[in-house]
Amino acid sequence: MDTKIVVIGIGQSLRGDDAAGPQAVHQWQESFSETASRPEVRVETLELPGLDLLTYLDGMDAAVLVDAVQSLALPGTLHRLRLKDAFSFTPDARSAHGWGVAETLQLGRALYASLAECRLILIGLTGKDFEMGAKLSPEVEAALLEAAKMIHREVSRLLKKPAKGT
Repeated sequence: MDTKIVVIGIGQSLRGDDAAGPQAVHQWQESFSETASRPEVRVETLELPGLDLLTYLDGMDAAVLVDAVQSLALPGTLHRLRLKDAFSFTPDARSAHGWGVAETLQLGRALYASLAECRLILIGLTGKDFEMGAKLSPEVEAALLEAAKMIHREVSRLLKKPAKGT
């Protein structure tokens, strides 16, 4: 059985660096189309996922979530987080969304047994400007190719791992 992987770019396209997640996923699809177009890989972008994020993860063996984060790091800094790392987000390092990805995943793991088996990796890009109507900051835009490379490495690694139940 093939490993089912979903790659999700999370963020609002009209809020400056909040668009970093979808933009990084788009860059990955363009730069690494051989991996992005594999039949066992599904690609999504979500503007405001909220609890709907859980439906995109249901039935998946693994997920790579890409989102902008606010942190004390320099804008454009990339972070690779495991789920337990995301649960420890503080007000100084969190998702750019009000009800964040970490809270949604924590709730999902409690409510859905299938999510407990899903291997989750979060790739965060530290943003600078999240104002409505802003464009990506130069720092975040410059980090998109490195983010795409990171997505590629994660997906390639996950494709090598056997699916649950095999």
